Amino acid sequence: MTSQRTRDRLINRLQQQGIDNEQVLDVIRRVPRHLFVDEALAHRAYEDTALPIGYGQTISQPFIVAHMTQLLLDGGSANSVLEIGTGCGYQTAVLANIFPQVYSVERIEALHQQAKKRLAELDIYNVQLRHTDGTEGWPNPSYRFDRIIMTAACTEIPQAVVTQLAEGGVMVLPFDNGRDQTMTKITRNGDELVSEELEKVIFVPLLPGLG
Repeated sequence: MTSQRTRDRLINRLQQQGIDNEQVLDVIRRVPRHLFVDEALAHRAYEDTALPIGYGQTISQPFIVAHMTQLLLDGGSANSVLEIGTGCGYQTAVLANIFPQVYSVERIEALHQQAKKRLAELDIYNVQLRHTDGTEGWPNPSYRFDRIIMTAACTEIPQAVVTQLAEGGVMVLPFDNGRDQTMTKITRNGDELVSEELEKVIFVPLLPGLG
C-alpha cells in the first residue's frame, strides 16, 4: 500500500481537486506519509483522508497539506516559514522540502519528540523544532517569518503570531468564527492585514499551554 502506484493515485486525486503546483505535487509524492502514522494505519497513509495520531490530534489529509502549502507559495519566493502545530511532523517535512528554513512549534511533548525523531530519520535538518505554546509564536519574539502556517483552528489570531509575520508575508490558517471554520489567507501590507476567506474546513482547535 506504500507503492509508487499508490502514491501516484493520490497525486492524480490532488490534481483533480485543483493542486497544480508541480513542486508541491512532487514533494507530496516523495515524502513517505506512512512513516508519520501508526504502523496499524500505514496501509491507509496514501488515502486522501485525515488519520488519528493520538493525543486527540490528527495528521491532515494530503489535500489540505498540499493546498495550504500551495497557498504559501502563491505569495512568491520565501526563505523562512513558521509552523504552528508540528503534530506528527508530516506537514513539517513537506515544508522542509520546499522552504530553506522551517521553524515549527508543538505544545504536546510526545508529538514534539516523535516528530524530531522522524525528521532526523529522513535526514531533514533545515528544521528547528520547539516544544512550546503555539499561541506565543516562535520563542524568540524578535524573529520575523516570510510565511506562517497554522495547523489548528483559532477563534482569534494570536497577536504574538501576527507580530512575527514579516512585511509582505503570507499567513495561512483555519479560522473559527463560532459557526464553522474557514481556510483563510492573510497578507501583511505594512500595518494592514489583508484577509481572504476560502473553503470550509475542519481542524482541531488551537489550544494554549503545554500538553
